[in-house]
Amino acid sequence: MATSTGVQRESTILNSINEGVFTVDGDWRITAFNRAAETITGVRRDQAIGSPCCDVFRANICETDCALRRTMRSGTPIVNATAHIINQQGERIPIRIATALLKDEAGQIVGGVETFQDLTQVEQLQKELQARYTFEDIVGRSQAMLNLFDIVPQVADSDSTVLIEGPSGTGKELFARAIHNLSPRRESPFVAVNCAALPDTLLESELFGHKAGAFTDAKRDKPGRFALAEGGTIFLDEIGDISPAMQVRLLRVLQERAVEPLGGVEPVGVNARVIAATNKDLAEQVRTGAFRDDLYYRVRVVRLELPSLKQRREDIPLLVDHLVAKFNELQGKQIAGVSQEVMARLMDHDYPGNVRELENIIEQAFVLCRGGMIELNHLPPELRPTSAGQSASAAPMTLDSVEKLFICEAMQRRNGNRKLAAADLGIHVSTLYRKIHALGIDTPPCDGRGQRR
Repeated sequence: MATSTGVQRESTILNSINEGVFTVDGDWRITAFNRAAETITGVRRDQAIGSPCCDVFRANICETDCALRRTMRSGTPIVNATAHIINQQGERIPIRIATALLKDEAGQIVGGVETFQDLTQVEQLQKELQARYTFEDIVGRSQAMLNLFDIVPQVADSDSTVLIEGPSGTGKELFARAIHNLSPRRESPFVAVNCAALPDTLLESELFGHKAGAFTDAKRDKPGRFALAEGGTIFLDEIGDISPAMQVRLLRVLQERAVEPLGGVEPVGVNARVIAATNKDLAEQVRTGAFRDDLYYRVRVVRLELPSLKQRREDIPLLVDHLVAKFNELQGKQIAGVSQEVMARLMDHDYPGNVRELENIIEQAFVLCRGGMIELNHLPPELRPTSAGQSASAAPMTLDSVEKLFICEAMQRRNGNRKLAAADLGIHVSTLYRKIHALGIDTPPCDGRGQRR
């Protein structure tokens, strides 16, 4: 039996911990309840002791997926599970949970212990950060993305044709929708067409419509996408893949602001803003003759270039948080996030599929992860550690390595200008100097002070 001195010492230790702690016996009645648990739940210790834990610790997982019950059943501790409780004031409190077994001196299980941390401030900070660096459904805090966020409202206010260039998976349609949603045309339709998905004959009918009898099976008139986008915006995705013949038809539409349906004899006026997108270098295609220069200059009135995810690695943690929140909501899960090892692995990946690939990685991890944190074994096979003989170059980056990579990329991007590099990284220039020294970063021989934003 524990001495009164030992019990007092244990109580003092428990009450000095910032995290809430409670223990239960084999009948699920609370046997210990520390001061932080009182603060978080709003329940006094004398009320909690002896009560069933589900009456005191009112969490959304108590009835269906109690973390402590899973530990008592399996003998396996749980760390970093997330849940919500309702405190005595009726407020919803987000918490992070860890559980373990309690054993006596003979090694027999006599109960369980659960620790929980109030995540209210963390959740609030995440929401503020998300609001600050989220534009429509686009997430980013890199300088390249913030520059685009500044430009898009101005582009939306105009009615000019826009060309969005960038690799596949960078979110070109998201930017097109953002421009539409911020524009005076927002109450009218946004119509998207993938120009690469259809052969010329079908694409022509899709874009411009057809009259009854124009071809076999054309039983009735069908309006084209330009007509459906009347008063709104038509988004021509992968415009760099259309044939020379279709380029001529499209040029005429942009010049005359009218379409001629297949089988029709009279042009029909259209009032739709055109936003085009491509993953090709259209300027290079013009030089090689694969794309008409007159059409190029018609669609390139305003040009936005989207960076690849590899060019904005500093956005990866923010994107991961955004995607975890998204899939938690879609799948009704309570996954807390990704482990440091997973984040380092994600930071080290080059993402040929860009943001779309990152989204697929997180979605697969959600399929394999039942709760708590996403770990390395939840990642796709190509991102998991292989055997013990894995080469050093394939090992996951440490967080110091990730920070060093960010700084080196910013310094290179700004030609050694410390002030501009610090601004890109969102830190004070004196902090940048300290990190350069601490991480042993070789700086360029020039300091880039002649460079302008």
